[in-house]
Amino acid sequence: MPARVPNRPVCHQCDGFPVVYVTTGDRHRDGSRVLLRVVCHICQGTGHTRRATLASAEAVIA
Repeated sequence: MPARVPNRPVCHQCDGFPVVYVTTGDRHRDGSRVLLRVVCHICQGTGHTRRATLASAEAVIA
């Protein structure tokens, strides 16, 4: 039986794909492509966001 994992909301900016690699069109000497690693700026590469109730509660306290 699978273990229960709490349901964490997926980031609305990256839809759960927090890290992508984009090609520049250039190639290295060995023929492989030059890639840029891009991380979602909202979730910082986790793919998940915090619950809105927790985020708003922390903002009120701070």
